[in-house]
Amino acid sequence: MCSFWAARLHTFPVNLMAYIPPHKRHSKDVRSATPIPETLQPQFQRNTNLRASTSRKKKSGKIVDADTTIYKWFAVGLDEDGQFPPYIHLEPMSFEYIERKTGEKPLVLVNSIVTEEDSNLERTCSRSPWEIIAENVQQELLSSFEILRNEMDDQGSEKIKPELVARMGKIAFRGRHSMGLESVNKMQVEEAILRQLNRSLYTDIPSSYMENIIDGVVPAIGIDFEEEKDVYTVKLSDNTRPDATVLCKCIVLEDKKLHLYKAGFVLPRVLSSHVNLSYYMVKLNKVRQLVIDVSCLDKNLDLRLMLCTSRILTSLTDEEMNSLRDLINSAVLDSDMKGGLRWPQGEEASSGARYSVIGVSHTVTKAYKSSSFRLIARNVDGYDFKTGTRETFGEIYLKLKRIVSEIQASSFIG
Repeated sequence: MCSFWAARLHTFPVNLMAYIPPHKRHSKDVRSATPIPETLQPQFQRNTNLRASTSRKKKSGKIVDADTTIYKWFAVGLDEDGQFPPYIHLEPMSFEYIERKTGEKPLVLVNSIVTEEDSNLERTCSRSPWEIIAENVQQELLSSFEILRNEMDDQGSEKIKPELVARMGKIAFRGRHSMGLESVNKMQVEEAILRQLNRSLYTDIPSSYMENIIDGVVPAIGIDFEEEKDVYTVKLSDNTRPDATVLCKCIVLEDKKLHLYKAGFVLPRVLSSHVNLSYYMVKLNKVRQLVIDVSCLDKNLDLRLMLCTSRILTSLTDEEMNSLRDLINSAVLDSDMKGGLRWPQGEEASSGARYSVIGVSHTVTKAYKSSSFRLIARNVDGYDFKTGTRETFGEIYLKLKRIVSEIQASSFIG
C-alpha cells in the first residue's frame, strides 16, 4: 500500500523546494538570480507530532479547523540516530504577519551548511524519500477521508469538494502559554521542544523564484499551461452563520456586459448590466481536515500537505441572492485601494442586518496542469476590514487531484 502512495507522490515536482529565504541572501543580486533547484535527495527519518483539533476557530475569511482536524509534524534529513545534526539550529526570523499576531519573532530551522551556491546536500538513503513520506502520511490521510466521506453523504445545501494541497514555504515555530520561545535552546535542537510549539507556514516567495519555476521547472517537468485568472473576492460575515465566512468570487467584465462563468458543477448567477463585476460563485471558507508539516532540513523550503474541503452554497434563496447582489453591485474598482475594491462614500459595505463586508482580495493566478496535479502560481493583495491590515504575497502550491480521485474511487474508503 505504501508503494501505491509513493508512486503518486513521486510525481510531486521536488524541484520547487530550493528557494533561498531572506536570512540566507547576501544581496539583492542573489535574490534575482535564484537558480533552478536540484532534485531533493535527503536521508529521511521518521519524526512525528500528532494531535487533533478540539474546536473550530473563527477566522476572517481564513481556513478553519474541523472538529476532528488532525495535525502531524516530522522532520527529514536527521542523522542515523534520528537526531537533529549539529549544523541545524533555530533562528528568529521577521515575519510581519506572525509578529503582528503574536508580538514576537518566530523561530525557523536553519541549516548552516546549505548555502545559495550549494543548496543540495548529497545523502544516500536505502529507500525513496517519497516512500518514507507515504509511510508517514498514509494512515492519517485515509482516516481523514473516511471522516470526510460521512460528511459528503449528507451535504444538504452545501456542495462539499475535497482538496489535497501541497504548499512550499518556511515552517515558523511560535510560542505557547506552556512553552515560550525565550526558553528554547536555539543551538541544540530538540524534537520534544519543537513538539510543544505552535506552527505556521510562511509561503510568501519573491517574484524571481516564481519566474524561475514558471520559465524553468514547468517546461522541465512537462506540465501544460491551463489558464490565467484575475479574480476579486468579497468576504462577508453572515449573522446566520457566525462560525463561517461567505466568499463571493467576482470577475471584471472588460466590455461591461454580462457573462456566464462556468465554474464546474456550480451555475453562476448573473448581475445586471450596469456593473463592472459579475458574481459567479458563493462559497464558505474552507475547512481543514488534515495538516501534515514536513521540515526539510537539507533544503531551504519546507512542505505542508493539507486536506481541506471547499463548501459551495448551492441553494441560496432569492432574498439571499438579492442581498449579495446589492453588495457586489455597489463595489467600485480602485487600484489605489488595498484589495483593489472600495465602496462609495456614504454607502455602507453591508446589506441589511445580515451581511457585512469584512475583507476583500485581488488575486492574479496562473494554473498549469498534468494528469496528477495542478500547479498554481498566484499573487494576492488582500485587506482585512476588521483588523485594518493588508496582506500582499506571492505563492506556489500544488493541488494533488489524482490522489484525491483515486482515494475516492478506491476500496480504501469503501
